[in-house]
Amino acid sequence: MPASTDETYVVLLGGALVATPRLADDITGARFIAADGGMRHAAMLGVTPDLWVGDFDSTPPELLAAWPDVERQPYPAAKNETDGALAVSVATGRGARSILLAGALGGERSDHALMHLIHAVSLAEAGIAIKLTSGEEEAWPLLPGRRVIDLPAGSLFSVLGLTALLGLHLENVRYPLTDFTLAFGSSRTISNVAEGPVRVSLASGRAILIARPYDLSGA
Repeated sequence: MPASTDETYVVLLGGALVATPRLADDITGARFIAADGGMRHAAMLGVTPDLWVGDFDSTPPELLAAWPDVERQPYPAAKNETDGALAVSVATGRGARSILLAGALGGERSDHALMHLIHAVSLAEAGIAIKLTSGEEEAWPLLPGRRVIDLPAGSLFSVLGLTALLGLHLENVRYPLTDFTLAFGSSRTISNVAEGPVRVSLASGRAILIARPYDLSGA
């Protein structure tokens, strides 16, 4: 069934995922698509995905047996996209304008985790509201413009420039920045501390904000 444009889709990916109150809030009322081995998170979250896509090369037989009634959309192992990218394509094809990539950070495959971050930026450029999470860590693409990232006071966060950044402003943080230029490859914006919701604006460039909302060691 096609989704209406105000619905959020959660794509279950193969990386680490921890059940947290913030994750529970994020998935409330959402629809789910599992990408290959990401289906293992469904039972922990207490959800039944609408669809299960992938080449199923990282899905053990017992997981396949546990979800016999979920529709499967198989792909050959020799394909041009990752299972996660295919699942996102299905979600956007159904009209989703908001996507949560759950299990997108960490895990055994750092190449996949990095690809999820880069893919998220391209989705944001296409107008999709996108967030990545492992439950313990969360990430958002940053593009030119203003936005507010809802973080608890005392939580650690970093801004990673994927390009040089011009006109970067960080407000309501321990180490604020005003009209800052961040050279590509600089670590200047690693390990800041939120004082509550973080206000970010950017004149030019692409970046990722990665936060640890339950890590209050900076408080």
